Amino acid sequence: MSLRARFLSFVLITPALTLHAQTQPATPKTPPDVVAGIPVNYDEAKVGTYVLPDPLKLDNGKPVRDAATWYSKRRPEIVEMFETQQYGRAPGRPPGESFEVVDKGTPALNGKAIRKQVTIYLNKDKQDKTGPSIDLLIYLPAAAHKPVPMLLSINFGAVQNAVDDPGIKPETVWDPKTNTRIAPSSGHNFGHIDAEALIDAGIGVATFYYGDVDPDYPAGFSNGIRARYLKPGQTERAPDEWGTISAWAWGMSRVEDYFETDKSIDAKRVAIHGISRLGKTVMWAGAHDQRFAAVIESCSGEGGAALSHRDYGETIAHLTAPSRYPYQFAANYAKYGGFPDKAPMDANLLIALIAPRPLLLQTGNTDYWSDPKGEFLAAVAAGPVYKLLGKEDLGTDIWPSAKQPIFHDLSYCMHDGGHGMVPSDWQIYIEFLKKTLHPEQ
Repeated sequence: MSLRARFLSFVLITPALTLHAQTQPATPKTPPDVVAGIPVNYDEAKVGTYVLPDPLKLDNGKPVRDAATWYSKRRPEIVEMFETQQYGRAPGRPPGESFEVVDKGTPALNGKAIRKQVTIYLNKDKQDKTGPSIDLLIYLPAAAHKPVPMLLSINFGAVQNAVDDPGIKPETVWDPKTNTRIAPSSGHNFGHIDAEALIDAGIGVATFYYGDVDPDYPAGFSNGIRARYLKPGQTERAPDEWGTISAWAWGMSRVEDYFETDKSIDAKRVAIHGISRLGKTVMWAGAHDQRFAAVIESCSGEGGAALSHRDYGETIAHLTAPSRYPYQFAANYAKYGGFPDKAPMDANLLIALIAPRPLLLQTGNTDYWSDPKGEFLAAVAAGPVYKLLGKEDLGTDIWPSAKQPIFHDLSYCMHDGGHGMVPSDWQIYIEFLKKTLHPEQ
């Protein structure tokens, strides 16, 4: 069957959105007009029309009318599509995986929390220090009497910079200039976690440095987990071999493996969170590993929750340009650069894979590069799968203004600002987590 034969039978037309004067955002920084030699469109009038792949139509053209067909036939088709064409195939749970609890439980955060620190060894022999391992930082509510729900946030930085706690075991980070691990600079950047607010809400929180699994630059390949799965004599990636986003998502699943062994954690109530390329990561982790109970993505944009078929902001061609991030994806993904209409997958299918579990798409109204409207439209197009599985869709196809959150099983919220998070987003997260994880108060 041709790729085009898989496409949806309806067309989305995206006219320019008119905002009332009182809802216009502050003037943002001017976004780039050209990236990697490729022009960037920010004009709604030039988006035009496009056709999306239908989440409820099988590859053979037959409709999906019930949950049984979704789970047994259509969902596996879509997973295969993303594995082979976008993120790459990851291995399963490593047979030699093991856990070492290096901090078994220490009072922290002014007595509100119990801190645990765990090393997750991804090698057959944990004494083999040459291979990757995950240093996991955990905080649990000190007053909890039952296993607690968790937010697992994958982090761009060292764990000691994620929370203001002098008791955290410090770690190093990868330096792309030297391809070695070095002491990190101080500061939170995208990695700060409002741990006390989560603890006050009865929710535990855990985080780890994404580079523990795979360094985020091409030359770091030999130091990451993907190199450990090369076949003897292999020198090049296969077209469907996993990129770093798939590897980081795989690492999140290894943390879930540990959660299933910790009696203080309710492993069936774990939400995952990531920002930007780590927003792409949690989208794929939640889509691929159904053990995660909920997903919060922040500004994942192209390659994540934003529509690729919609020509706005970053595109597949920008992502996979040789000078940018082709290593983050399967090699097959690059063939759709400049030809997104030929791609059999798009973000609406990725969102559909997370159904029926709750999903919050959090973005910023001036993050034009990541296309916040494209994320909203992807969620609209995935809504029929949520409804088929007995859950709430967004309930509207009208793009809301900033600070007008939609809290359904499929949720959406824009802050007034750009890429990443702002401090007020934590309260949005906590409201969403209370609704979906039902922590004990």
